[in-house]
Amino acid sequence: MSSEYEGFTAEERAAMKEHAKELKAAARRSPADKAAQAERDVLAKIAELPEADRVLAERVHAIVTAAAPALAPRLWYGMPAYALDGKIVCHFQSAGKFKTRYATLGFSDQAKLDDGAMWPAAFAVIDVTPEVEAQISELVKRAVG
Repeated sequence: MSSEYEGFTAEERAAMKEHAKELKAAARRSPADKAAQAERDVLAKIAELPEADRVLAERVHAIVTAAAPALAPRLWYGMPAYALDGKIVCHFQSAGKFKTRYATLGFSDQAKLDDGAMWPAAFAVIDVTPEVEAQISELVKRAVG
């Protein structure tokens, strides 16, 4: 086993490049068009996902936007994300993004999910059942306060 630093993975480098493109594109947009275009970008990114991830991302997007209309959809490192006052609160990471075995719904430190000395900040998502939908909705509502 090598202890040498091997740098970022190809997937991590690709995510950073995507984020740079997202920032440049957002800077060129007029303030009036930013929100609408950001949501179109999210929906386009979701549409590009492989079917299993796309189905999950579509459901998560619908749940998040219904549960917390104050959250603004936008891309974040090439992932669908949801921001409040310009700061990411939660994001969906497809399984294919970093070649993991499941998708995740992650929450940033902006999310108001604090619960004692330790709490989860990311959740594996393999199916969106009615129970999972209710859990996501509750988490998102709590996250925005």
